[in-house]
This record gives sequence, C-alpha cells and structure tokens, in this order.
Amino acid sequence: MDIAYLVTPLITWLTVGPIKFLINSAKARKWAFNLVGNGGFPSNHSAVVSSMATLIALREGIGHPAFGVAVTLCFIVIIDANSLRQHVGKQAAAINRLAKEDGGQGTGHTWLRERMGHTLVEIAGGLTTGIIIGHVINAVFGRG
Repeated sequence: MDIAYLVTPLITWLTVGPIKFLINSAKARKWAFNLVGNGGFPSNHSAVVSSMATLIALREGIGHPAFGVAVTLCFIVIIDANSLRQHVGKQAAAINRLAKEDGGQGTGHTWLRERMGHTLVEIAGGLTTGIIIGHVINAVFGRG
C-alpha cells in the first residue's frame, strides 16, 4: 500500500487547523480557541478532500475511476459546507435568540454554536490549500 494515500488527509488536517486558528486569532486580535472547529478560513473539509483528489490525479491520472469518486466527494463536501451547514448555523442563531428573549429561564437551554459552514471564499481557500498540499505530499513521498 502506498503510505501517501494514508497520510495525506492527516497531514492536511494537521496543517490547515493551525492555519485556521492563526487567521481567526489575527482577525479577533486574541487567541481564538472558541473559533476552533466548524467554519473559518480555510475550510478543513475542502482542503482534505481536494488534497486526496489531487494526489489521486497526480498518481493515477484523471482518467482513473478513483479520481472520479474523489471529485464527486469534493462536490458533496463543498455543497454540504456551503449550504446545509450554513442553514444549521442560522437555525442555531434563531434558537439562541428565542432562548435569550425568554431569559433562558426554566428551559435548560444549552447555547448552540452559531458559526457553522463556510463561505465560498473559505471553501476556495481550502481547495487551494488542499491542492498545494497534495502536490507537496506527492513530491515528498514520491511514487511508493
């Protein structure tokens, strides 16, 4: 088995997470530990799937069935990140507003995280980062 296929998602995730944390911290002008997770620039999910698609394209070629599967997965992840998860965040904000108006008394409401999903710019940043990481991993690990 070619180890590059196994380490690519891990290396991508471990690279993009700190980048996102530092960018969010710079924007907030404080350590943004509360912003770690879903949302933010660049998109971890988009980076991971695009790094795998890139690695498959470089090693197997764009005519290989695995590349088609990887691109399909990319589209599913991007659509989910941009639409579904953003709607979940809007629902969370509405629920939190309702609980705040009620004073949160007697409801036992747990405040929901409102920052969900990604903008197109965050997704583009993830795709670009993933493509770069895919190229780097292909160069470092060579053809195993």
